[in-house]
Amino acid sequence: MWLAFASLLIAATGLTLARYDLIAKIPGFLSMLAGAAVAFAATIAALAALLLARRQQATSRGAAYVALLLSLPLVLFVASRPLVARDVPPIHDVTTDLAAPPQFQSLPLRADNLAGVGSIAEWRRIHAAGYPDIQPIMIRRPAADVMSDARKLASARGWDIARYDVAAGALEATASTSYIRFKDDVVVRVRPSADGTQSIVDMRSVSRVGISDFGVNASRIRDFLRDLSASEQ
Repeated sequence: MWLAFASLLIAATGLTLARYDLIAKIPGFLSMLAGAAVAFAATIAALAALLLARRQQATSRGAAYVALLLSLPLVLFVASRPLVARDVPPIHDVTTDLAAPPQFQSLPLRADNLAGVGSIAEWRRIHAAGYPDIQPIMIRRPAADVMSDARKLASARGWDIARYDVAAGALEATASTSYIRFKDDVVVRVRPSADGTQSIVDMRSVSRVGISDFGVNASRIRDFLRDLSASEQ
């Protein structure tokens, strides 16, 4: 039972320190893995205690059950992460326009943005195969109106807006993900169509750290563009 308590303390302390930027995000994430390792030991110990108690017909099994209740969820959560990552491309930069992705101006693109893929060509290949549905959208409204709606949606999501330029048709913002508040940078680009009757909306979302994003950036783009399209109604 004490191992189970210790596992939660290790994980919670590291994650909370990283949440408030008292330590870097990756060490905070690693603390969760360390806590999960201790939780795994607690789970094994609890199962062994229950087995021995059964053989000896012991009446008190409460501590072992408490240990399982505390440790098993953390073990299962961490163990499920590779299964989640297996179903998404191992990239952290997702966009609706692979040929000419929207560019950041106010927010810097991470220096190692090709980590895990090695080249732009390989990133495009993996992206196209993994996210064929991530495409630009067309909205039958003036670009300035679409930009205004994009800013409202970004603010409603709690994103920190770094740039809002109606003339350039660009919005840049930073979104925070999960309890640890991993930072992802987002840029929305809005351009009028050739005939001027519609607005073409592109979007890009990039994680600041890590290689795989577990599909978070793609989900963010899908959800944001869906809600932006709904504003056309």
